[in-house]
Amino acid sequence: MLTEFGKAFIFILMAIIFVVGIVYFAKLIRPARPTHEKLKTYECGENPEGSPWIKFNIRFYVVALIFLIFDVEVVLLIPWALVYKDFGLTGFLIGGIFLVLLGLGMAYEWRKGDLEWEKPKVLPPSFNKTKAAPKVEKELVEV
Repeated sequence: MLTEFGKAFIFILMAIIFVVGIVYFAKLIRPARPTHEKLKTYECGENPEGSPWIKFNIRFYVVALIFLIFDVEVVLLIPWALVYKDFGLTGFLIGGIFLVLLGLGMAYEWRKGDLEWEKPKVLPPSFNKTKAAPKVEKELVEV
C-alpha cells in the first residue's frame, strides 16, 4: 500500500516521463533543415546588434528584486485580510505590525535611492590651491 508521499512521487515521476517523452517524440518527427538564418540569435524580430556579452545596468536587477519582494509581501496580505476578524485584536495587530515593517522597508529603499532610476553622480571634491578655504558660519551635524 502506497503512502500519500508515494502517490505524489509516482505522479511527479509520470509527469517527468511524459514531458521527456513528448519532447523526444517531437525531436524525432520534426524536420532538421538548419540554415544560417535559423541559427542566428533571435531578438524579438529585430536584427541583433553588437555582442550578446554586453554589461547591463545593475539597476534592472535591483528594481526587479525590489518589485518581487514587495509584491510577494502584498500578496501575503490577501489571506490576512480575509481572516483577521477570526483572530480578533491579536490578528489585527499582527497584520498591522506586518504593514509597519513593509512601510519601513519601502521607506528604507526610498531613502537609500534604490527606487530612483538615475542616481545623481557624486563628484569628487576638487582642491584648488589658489582659493582660500571658505569659512563655515554654522556647523550642521546630522544625528
